[in-house]
Amino acid sequence: MLYFSRLKMVLIWLAVAVTVILAAPNLFPASTLAQLPNWVPKRQMTLGLDLQGGSHILLQMDQNDLIKDQLETTRDEIRTLLREAKINYTGLSGTGRTVQVRISDQSQVDAAKAALKPITNPVNAGLFTGGSVQSMTLDDSEPGLLKFTVTDAGLKYRTTTALSQAIEVVERRVNALGTTEPIVQRQGDDRILVQVPGLQNPQRLKDIIGQTAKLTFQMVDTSMPVQDAMKGRPPAGDSILYSQDDPPVPYLVENRVIVSGEDLSQATPTYNSQTNEPVVSFTFNSRGATRFGQATQQNVGKPFAIVLDNQVISAPVIREPILGGTGQISGNFTAESANDLAVLLRAGALPAKLTIIEERTVGPGLGQDSIHAGKIAGVIGSILVVAFMFVAYGFLGFLANVALAVHVAMIVGALSLLGATLTLPGIAGIVLTIGMAVDSNVLIYERIREERRNGRSVIQAIDTGFSKALATIVDSNVTSLIATVVLFFLGTGPVKGFAITYAIGILTTVFTAFTFTRMLVAIWLRRARPKELPRAPVTFIPPGTKIPFMGIRRWTFALSSVLSILSVVGFLTIDINYGIDFKGGSMIEVQSKQGDADLGDIRARLSELNIGEIQVQQFGAPNDVLIRVGTQDAGENAEQTVIDKVRGELQDQYDFRRVEVVGPTVSGELAKQGTIAMLIALVGILLYVWFRFEWQFAVGAIVATVHDVVMTIGFFVISGLEFNQSSLAAILTIIGYSLNDTIVVYDRVREDLRKYKKMPLPQLLNNAINETLSRTTLTSVTTSLALLALVLFGGEVIRSFTLAMLFGVVFGTYSSIFIAAPLLILFKLRPQGATAEEEQKPANGKAVTT
Repeated sequence: MLYFSRLKMVLIWLAVAVTVILAAPNLFPASTLAQLPNWVPKRQMTLGLDLQGGSHILLQMDQNDLIKDQLETTRDEIRTLLREAKINYTGLSGTGRTVQVRISDQSQVDAAKAALKPITNPVNAGLFTGGSVQSMTLDDSEPGLLKFTVTDAGLKYRTTTALSQAIEVVERRVNALGTTEPIVQRQGDDRILVQVPGLQNPQRLKDIIGQTAKLTFQMVDTSMPVQDAMKGRPPAGDSILYSQDDPPVPYLVENRVIVSGEDLSQATPTYNSQTNEPVVSFTFNSRGATRFGQATQQNVGKPFAIVLDNQVISAPVIREPILGGTGQISGNFTAESANDLAVLLRAGALPAKLTIIEERTVGPGLGQDSIHAGKIAGVIGSILVVAFMFVAYGFLGFLANVALAVHVAMIVGALSLLGATLTLPGIAGIVLTIGMAVDSNVLIYERIREERRNGRSVIQAIDTGFSKALATIVDSNVTSLIATVVLFFLGTGPVKGFAITYAIGILTTVFTAFTFTRMLVAIWLRRARPKELPRAPVTFIPPGTKIPFMGIRRWTFALSSVLSILSVVGFLTIDINYGIDFKGGSMIEVQSKQGDADLGDIRARLSELNIGEIQVQQFGAPNDVLIRVGTQDAGENAEQTVIDKVRGELQDQYDFRRVEVVGPTVSGELAKQGTIAMLIALVGILLYVWFRFEWQFAVGAIVATVHDVVMTIGFFVISGLEFNQSSLAAILTIIGYSLNDTIVVYDRVREDLRKYKKMPLPQLLNNAINETLSRTTLTSVTTSLALLALVLFGGEVIRSFTLAMLFGVVFGTYSSIFIAAPLLILFKLRPQGATAEEEQKPANGKAVTT
């Protein structure tokens, strides 16, 4: 395995060079790259919203709005069709999903059904179904009463088409704000995901995309005073609408729409030439200009209302006919609000109301702090791992460190090439893979040392070490990859960013640790022709250990059983500190503009807002505060009202660095997805281990993994750390890491089972664990060093993730030795009747390898 042809070496070095070239642009600012020739790669990693700041907003379309709109349209159509057919009717009304009308003359029922036939005609759905959809059905079972009901297929069709229209409208609105590279895309059947990086004013974004913006021009009814209409009942065909003033002014407005926003061809913000106040100038299309001109000709001297989303913007009096198709909308506008209204009118109205069910906003200041913390943690973690590898393996450790540098470059290059998004958990993933990447090197080097101690020459030991370690490396990395793939498909946002980075790291590990390191070792062997392996400055685990691990298996089983029971009882009796991802609510991180934050003052001021349960705590530095507000009973819109109230109360003294809002709908879905992810990961790993090993190994690996998951949950219960999506990512990563450790032990057990046919199982397991003890310990140390750097320097945002990972690494190492291996005895992997006959041994007491 140590022979490399010239072509193969050239291809490997070429792959490394390409990787470095792809990763290099990330070392330079964009302004510098812009000055380079076009053929030079310039693509950089895309920073996630948590690193560069911005807003992530998930919108849900209100289907009740669509139904209401359908019923109103159907009522108008019934009224028109029956009048044209000169058929008398009464009781035209709509409730739920049904519109009903009673035909006055029983003899005209058949004529009425014929006249209303267009309402139930199938609608051409185009690409929606490839055919047609019947949107309404007719029920005439009751004599003289016709009931038209919206069908499920019709509602689904309207939702799909309305969502496509809404995406176009939202996209136009967001682009009009001048933001760079916004993302607007469909998510599911009735949701729209909006991500806008680098946004300075998230509240303005919410106002822009959340407003329906249905503009109508309607006549004001002056036949009776509006106060009389408010005391009694408005005349038929009229409604009472209120202005946007404070206090609002009521108007009696005719329901008949003269023209609507659909008839606008242009809308621009400008200033009134006489008052110099901000206004919005508009121009109608030809149809709108004609209808508006006719209406103003017929109603000179009467007021008409300009209505936006059922609120009167203004109600000017028509002084003279307006025939040019142009006009101005005036109100109490600022320059920004006039511009926003123009944006809304140009983009068009939304077909239905969009409700914000999830919001995650990060200020640019916090993003820069996160990048700085990630860099520090990455540098310190790398230094610790590099130093440890050199101390543990000497010159071979130096070669592993060179491969480690290539490993990091490959991750960065792959992220740049794929255009993947780097998030803060993604940085943690890179640092974590630095600790775990050397696992393969440790596995290979320990096997090489073992083969050398068994009497093989240096070249033979190195060649055998690489060949025998390959299967274990593949098996251990595949199990980690299974958990990571599940996390990618079921995770969201930054957690998905972690999954991408970690998955790339797992794949590049196999290349750098096995292929690239093997080539470096082969070059060293050919040039140096060493007579002995390089000495390490420090030997952490002396060779030939014979620790009787199986002798204390009953004690470790008892200890783990007690701890597991305590964890489950604690989980059931003590409320785990669920984050808003799983229980809903709002989380706001603020920073004092001057001096330390006054937690008591913040708590007192927010308690007066009547927004329910409030938690206020210091978050890192004395001037940083984390505010949690419980979920609101009034629904999704109430969650946004909470943010507005808190912002209004604190924004004078505090900068809002991060805002996360998760409504009850999304929190329930995330909890369900988390449970499904855990089960899918465990089943996937069980099937793979079962395929690669015997059933006892598969069940033992899953039991040990479940043990680690239970212990980690117990850690969250006792420590009070917040359990959120990042915590779930930590648990899934722990599953992969724990299996990685377990499979290394199991792989050696399987090898020894073939070698020692009659050795008692407890003794064989002791041998296997002692033979892999150095690898298990050193890998645990390197991973822990990288995680420790993240815990100490990675910042508060990912603290719960990194602490859980550190705890999981420790318990994963424990379970692979004291739980996974002894379970093979319990599952009778080798019958108890196997005798302890002596294996044929040479004079030095070492077993002969056959």
